[in-house]
Amino acid sequence: MCGRFTLTAGQRGELETRFGAALPIGGGLERYNVAPTEDVLAVCGDGEGRLLRWGLIPHWAKDLRGGARMINARSETVGSKRPFSTLVAAAEGRCLVLADGFYEWLRPEDSKAARVPFRFTVDGGAPFAFAGLWTRARIDGERVRSVTILTTTPNPMVGRLHDRMPVILPDAEAEAAWLSDDVSGAEALELCRTPLPEARMAVVAANPAVNKPDPDAEGPHLLSAG
Repeated sequence: MCGRFTLTAGQRGELETRFGAALPIGGGLERYNVAPTEDVLAVCGDGEGRLLRWGLIPHWAKDLRGGARMINARSETVGSKRPFSTLVAAAEGRCLVLADGFYEWLRPEDSKAARVPFRFTVDGGAPFAFAGLWTRARIDGERVRSVTILTTTPNPMVGRLHDRMPVILPDAEAEAAWLSDDVSGAEALELCRTPLPEARMAVVAANPAVNKPDPDAEGPHLLSAG
């Protein structure tokens, strides 16, 4: 799964060039501990950069409570399950969630001990894109735009810590295909079948302070254990 990630690399202009879209002002950058229900930077299928609430809120939802349970969706089943099936079927429901790392945790043998966080990066820390699905809802009269991150089977590196990993689109061509009107839902999901090769990834122990999804738990000190 993916329950926490980072976006620390690249200035706004660099990210706009990299992902081919203007990005909104007001958040998403210099994030060392992005947690569910917070806003994340995304490029949507219509080519627009947006801030989206992490945790999908279906259009029929009456409140925000369900979003925390839909931060991830299994790529193997989204084509047949609501609310994901209609979103993946058309490019307008797909998006790129911008990141430059994600965290997973090692559970110690002592059940009372704190979990040990590790941060995974790609291509030496370069920005990359998770495959995401997004939608709109209206809650208490306010429009909410929300997103879920797709997951797949892990490569061996991530598999040492977890039985799932986020879908990381391997290159700009795959990112463009994920957002393309000319790519069907089934074809888009083929891009999610194979996990990113471990040869392109690195992992280091992170600061246990990242365990708290707290606005105060932010900053470069989270990226290393000591």
